[in-house]
Amino acid sequence: MSFLHETLTQTVAAGEKRLTVDAAIVAKLADMAGDLAINLTIAALIFAVTLFVARWASGVTRRVLGRMRAFRHDQTVLSFAAQVVRVVVIIIGLIAVLQRLGVQTTSIIAVLGAASLAVGLALQGTLSNVAAGVMLLVLRPYRVGEVIDVGGASGTVQKLDLFTTQLSNANNHKIVIPNSKVLSDVIINLTGQRTRRIEIKFTVGYGENLKDACALLAGVAEGHAAVLDDPAPWTGVTALLDSSVQITLHAWVKVADWWQTQSDLLQAGKEALDAAGIEIPYPHQVEIPFRDPAEKD
Repeated sequence: MSFLHETLTQTVAAGEKRLTVDAAIVAKLADMAGDLAINLTIAALIFAVTLFVARWASGVTRRVLGRMRAFRHDQTVLSFAAQVVRVVVIIIGLIAVLQRLGVQTTSIIAVLGAASLAVGLALQGTLSNVAAGVMLLVLRPYRVGEVIDVGGASGTVQKLDLFTTQLSNANNHKIVIPNSKVLSDVIINLTGQRTRRIEIKFTVGYGENLKDACALLAGVAEGHAAVLDDPAPWTGVTALLDSSVQITLHAWVKVADWWQTQSDLLQAGKEALDAAGIEIPYPHQVEIPFRDPAEKD
């Protein structure tokens, strides 16, 4: 009887001990879950505040630089600087989020240091675009709003960011070019100067008076309101073609007037030559009939 009582006592004690351990584990897990929930909530708040601060800081950067005389009308610098500030603030915020979740800063630095070579090799194209974007910002071969030609793609510069240059062509197509390709290719800035030259090539017949034709075309250019007086319009014979003589017309205009003035001069020159009776010859083809040498008259 005493043995049975002792056995029951030991069983009850073991059960109570197990219940105590289980309760301690449950309490520990509850504390850990509570701490994790609190840390996740605070981390989410930090991230939300980071996004807000990044947007606010980029806006402040744009406004401050916009008040400076050197950058007031330069959207290229304003957009680029605002984007850099935004990215830097977001990176700092992400580091703060990781710290709140228990990741030590020293561990982050160690991991970044160990992975920097691999990341650099994997992202060398992306990093070269960033470096090229900085060089384009420093060298300033073009600005937002100017018309450029890069590797055969031409259009108005809409945006220069860390990785790409965005253009919009005459058909309103969006053209995105990596900055590294822009920097390594030939850049033609079509509107980088205040004035631009129009070059139109006319052809007249060999039997026409070339001096009269040149004077007539020069007069057409001089009579156009958008053509500048200095440099003065110029005309001259520039080629002797198979069935015609080529006369080239040069006229200088402001950049904004280039397209329309070129069209006006091309039409007016054609009409003036027609009115003066000066022939604009079509390509001539001579048909020579084949004759077999064996045939006799």
